[in-house]
Amino acid sequence: MDLTPRKINTFNFFKLPSVWWTGIRVKDLDETHCSATVKHRWINQNPFRSMFWAVQGMAAELTTGALVMGAIRHSGKKVSMLVLNNKANFSKKATGRITFSCIDGNRIKEALDKTIATGEGQTLWMKSVGINTDGVVVSTFEFEWTVRLKS
Repeated sequence: MDLTPRKINTFNFFKLPSVWWTGIRVKDLDETHCSATVKHRWINQNPFRSMFWAVQGMAAELTTGALVMGAIRHSGKKVSMLVLNNKANFSKKATGRITFSCIDGNRIKEALDKTIATGEGQTLWMKSVGINTDGVVVSTFEFEWTVRLKS
């Protein structure tokens, strides 16, 4: 069974309610790309009337994590996944609708293939970029994921 935006959004409602209630929704997902949107609202704003950095981080992580989950599911193996590190850069005040996109799906496939072949855990960096409706980058997040076979 393949992951779809609807399945991930339903999962978030039940298992990650903070993602759901802040308005983050996955819009597109395939093997190489994932995008999610979030609209600046009262519930996800900071005192400066822009989107709270943690909400942006949740949306960005979701785009990378959905690709990891999809690749693991497609592999048919039992693989654990975990974020080891992250980096963020904020370049503009986040207001309006922000779309986060990750296009690193091929990178996770390579890491998974290697961990399945060797049995050794692998790490990789994946990037998600947040863009407002004017096409301006508001934030960039990088997440270091680790994948390893479960015993």
